[in-house]
Amino acid sequence: MTWIPVRPAILRGALAASLAVATSLLPAGARAARAYVSNEDDGTVTVIDTQRLTALATVAVGKRPRGLVLSPDGASLYVALTGLPKCPPPIPEEQCAKLPRDRQADGVAVIDTATLKQTRLLKGVSDPERVEISRDGHSLFVTDEDAARLSVLDVLRGRVAAKVAVGREPEGVRASPDGRWVLVTSETGNSVAIIDAHTHALVHTVLVGTRPRDLAFTPDSRTAYVSGEADASVYRISLPSGAPTTQLVQLRKEARPMGVALDATRGRLYVSTGRGGTVAVISPQDGTLIGEVAVGARPWGLALSADGTRLLTANGPSGDVTVVDTHTLTVVGKVTVGRGPWGVVAGP
Repeated sequence: MTWIPVRPAILRGALAASLAVATSLLPAGARAARAYVSNEDDGTVTVIDTQRLTALATVAVGKRPRGLVLSPDGASLYVALTGLPKCPPPIPEEQCAKLPRDRQADGVAVIDTATLKQTRLLKGVSDPERVEISRDGHSLFVTDEDAARLSVLDVLRGRVAAKVAVGREPEGVRASPDGRWVLVTSETGNSVAIIDAHTHALVHTVLVGTRPRDLAFTPDSRTAYVSGEADASVYRISLPSGAPTTQLVQLRKEARPMGVALDATRGRLYVSTGRGGTVAVISPQDGTLIGEVAVGARPWGLALSADGTRLLTANGPSGDVTVVDTHTLTVVGKVTVGRGPWGVVAGP
């Protein structure tokens, strides 16, 4: 593996504006090399160039940014923020619940990707962890972790359109490519809620592996793959009923499956393994473990570039993002970002 050390360039004020102007003049292919990383511990988002392996800018967004998603046209970045204190193990949940909480910090920040400035803060959510967007860009689906629900936000009006009760400690949320379904993983419930994206009705709840974190759809929206952190599993479920539900693969006991990304064209399912320190590369057809790529300390968030050539992992303890060449399944470099990188999304 070749490691390329890089330093982040911290751009603020006029410099950030100049960067936005310069970026807008680049050809479309060059702009598509951007990725955005949420840094949970310092309240920022780092913008990186995935080809040049450099940090382009750092944007202050608010408390504990975690899940993030781009609008379909790439013009807006939505970032989930929470004022609930961070309580990693071994701090018990009961003790964490007694700590001071800033409810005013809860919301979804809206970032203009051209100017890299925050334009709005959408409210009405509670301890949001992950966020997904509808195909038309009009609705945001937000997992309210402490409230055991999915909140649906009307982006244009800036208000809550619906609230759907789901399993305890909801985290992962993904919308199907055909726009019909929204799936939500429940960490404590060991389940996935299947929700009608249009009526916002809970259709089915299915059991999967222990402590499910994330999921990915197949292009035809008929199948989803779900990571199970606590039992090192990846499950496969069918839509719309959820059945049959099968365990696709059992990873090594050290693995803690987190982020999931599917490259259907190449026949690969990528799963970050948290404390396992790798990305597992799996055949989505039969669950064969193609291999594992060592990427760094506790890879969590995972993103695949639109062309499928770059895979990115957010490595919390080391404060960096690893970039993997998917042709060779080797690490081409790392980019230093903020403290506690949590999520990553790739796009224009």
